[in-house]
Amino acid sequence: MAGVEFESLVAQYYEPLYQFAFSLAHDESDACDLTQQTFCIWAVKGHQLRDASKVKTWLFTTLHREFLGLRRRQTRFPHVELEQAEPELPVVSQAAISRHDTAQVLAMLARLDEIYQAPVALFYLQDCSYNEIAEILQVPLGTVKSRLSRGIGRLQELLGGDTTPPRAEPTHL
Repeated sequence: MAGVEFESLVAQYYEPLYQFAFSLAHDESDACDLTQQTFCIWAVKGHQLRDASKVKTWLFTTLHREFLGLRRRQTRFPHVELEQAEPELPVVSQAAISRHDTAQVLAMLARLDEIYQAPVALFYLQDCSYNEIAEILQVPLGTVKSRLSRGIGRLQELLGGDTTPPRAEPTHL
C-alpha cells in the first residue's frame, strides 16, 4: 500500500503493539519479538492492504495470530532443560560413532526433524559452541542443549546404534 510509509507506521504503532504483545505474552523478550515480527510481515505483505483505514486492525490481528502461533509452537515443542531430559537420552559409545562413514551420517542427518538438524550440524560439522548455536538459531541456550541431545539420540537410532528397544515417541513432538 503506497500511501503508508513504513517508518511512520512504526512510529505510530510500535508502542501500542508492544503493549498488546506484552499483555499477551507476559514477557518482554517475547513482546519485542512479536512486535518486530508483525512489522516484518507488514514489510512483506502490507502492500496487499487496499484500505488505509484498516492498517491498525491489520497490525493488531497479525500480532495476535503470531502470538497464537508462538503458543502452539511452545506447546508442541516445549523447552526442556538438558538436566531434565538426560535420563531419556541414550549413551553413545565411541565404537558406535567410529563405525559409520561420513556419507552415511550426513544422509541420516538429513532425515532428522528440522529442529534437530541445525543444532547437530552446527555443533559437529561447524564446531560451533552452544552459545554460538543459540545466537545463530535465535533460541535459548537450554533449547539448544536439549535439541542437540535429542537430535544426537535420534541420529543414533537412525544409524542403528541404539541397543535398547525403541521407545514410543510422545505425540506432541
